[in-house]
Amino acid sequence: MSSAISASARQELLGQAKSVVQQLKARLTFAVRGRDEVIDLILIALLADGHVLLEDHPGSGKTTLAKALGESIEDRKNSEHIEPFRRVQFTPDLLPSDVTGVSVFDPESQQFHFRPGPIFAHVLLADEINRTSPKVQSALLEAMAEKQVTVDNHTYRLDDLFFVIATQNPRDQVGTYPLPVAQLDRFLFKIRMDYIDQGAERDVLRSYRDRRATAPVNAPRVTRDALVQARQIIDEHVYLDPRLSDSLVEVATSLRRSSEVVQGVSTRSLVLLLPALQALAFMKGRDFVIPEDVSTLAPHVFGHRLELAPGVEDVHEVVKRCLKGPMETLARSTMK
Repeated sequence: MSSAISASARQELLGQAKSVVQQLKARLTFAVRGRDEVIDLILIALLADGHVLLEDHPGSGKTTLAKALGESIEDRKNSEHIEPFRRVQFTPDLLPSDVTGVSVFDPESQQFHFRPGPIFAHVLLADEINRTSPKVQSALLEAMAEKQVTVDNHTYRLDDLFFVIATQNPRDQVGTYPLPVAQLDRFLFKIRMDYIDQGAERDVLRSYRDRRATAPVNAPRVTRDALVQARQIIDEHVYLDPRLSDSLVEVATSLRRSSEVVQGVSTRSLVLLLPALQALAFMKGRDFVIPEDVSTLAPHVFGHRLELAPGVEDVHEVVKRCLKGPMETLARSTMK
């Protein structure tokens, strides 16, 4: 936590960030009903500069959610190439250039000019990402890890806010290409979306006209700069006890040594988890991280990275068992 400013100034900055997040959340909960937990996790990932993989049923609201997020962000710079929201439907015949962009020859100038692809967006919905070939999947690796794309030996920067929401259908495996470990490791969270409850489903049907025609009046769009600044405020002013890092290493070691696990979690996952913990603490109204935050997020961060031994099916239970010892030790220590 930064000690260069006063406590009141720190709280003022956190209040500014809170206002930005509240506006985003209001717009998302207005557009998509019955998905409060998923919305919170997506906002945490956005604030932590991560990406999200949704495993869902068709028609569960994923496109509506991603579009509502993109349309909630305005870029006052009016960038020529960056759009608030882009959707790419991944298919077996898709080419990498269909996503990243392509160099086009201009006969008048006798030069090639780069035509940006849909990846140049604040929010990119990669729909049914497991339906495209590994070659196209790999085109996203550089973008997700380094926020840039390389086309014809030229590198083009993406916006700092670049955020990917990818989806895959867990039940339909015909004509799919399972995501490789390297691709899965780029996603901060993998979130399973089940059917919403009956009350929420009734609300969806009764309110669909209002939600289609309007946006919440009391929740204006947020600027791209305000959202990037909120990320920075959370990173600098939500406290991470150094002992948290030691505990995360112990959890990772426990998972790697477990007889129930064939392949453990990467160091990258631990690095990505740290800002996510700060974002969760911030969403809970705290300016410091507690052990319960680790227990809340670890299954979403570690679950899709683990390869379980034959006969072991519940990855969340495996993570929970390996968390127990390190988190109890951490809770007994003085966190703040």
